[in-house]
Amino acid sequence: MSLWRISGWMVMIKRRREKVSIIIPTYQEGRYIGNLLSHLTNIDHPAEIIIVDGGSTDKTIEVAKRFTDNIYQIKERGISKAKNYGAKNANGDILIFLDADVKLPPDFINRVLDAFKDRRVVGATCNIMPSRPRPSERAFFLFYNLLLRFCSLFKPHSRGEFIAIRREVFMKIGGFNESLSCLEDHDLAMRASKIGKFIFINNLTIYETLRRIRKLGLLNVVRTWMINYIFFIIRGKPLAEIWKAVR
Repeated sequence: MSLWRISGWMVMIKRRREKVSIIIPTYQEGRYIGNLLSHLTNIDHPAEIIIVDGGSTDKTIEVAKRFTDNIYQIKERGISKAKNYGAKNANGDILIFLDADVKLPPDFINRVLDAFKDRRVVGATCNIMPSRPRPSERAFFLFYNLLLRFCSLFKPHSRGEFIAIRREVFMKIGGFNESLSCLEDHDLAMRASKIGKFIFINNLTIYETLRRIRKLGLLNVVRTWMINYIFFIIRGKPLAEIWKAVR
């Protein structure tokens, strides 16, 4: 038997042993959560699916119960609180945080695991593109992903639609900063990068609905992003005290 075949089998065995937890914070996501969870049941790698809800009054919980028993409801709203709560109850070696309205390729977990085969890698993000984009939206996100990919060579950045991190590293750095109303994902990536490599997975694309942009307008959302990011860089905290949910 060739050495190449043996090593290939060893990689497959190791990959099967990898435990992955997918953590999804929710609030009034009854319109979207079913689509995501039904898709996750058909992915090519087993994963623990955890829902942490911040007080939904629609059918979010009812729909989620059709797909997973790992559903937690917390009294305090806040995306970082929900993500941290989910991580504390997760069993996976690798934690993947997703927004409830995203769409994923069926092999996305294997692409994540491929990236984490390098033990120096502690966390990762990827391309985020809109589903059914208008021409201006598509052009902006193509540029934005290229910018993030370039910036990641010097200073990591991650958006909240998708972020993956080793659980041991997540716990070591204290998880998400619950005092931040937004940019908690970028803050996590920055702190994780002090321990190891936080990378951009070039061959992985996650699709989002753009509900915030469609409601508030692309220019308004980009302006808000820029203002909050500048304040974060200057004082370590975004300008916004509250990040309002758009549903």
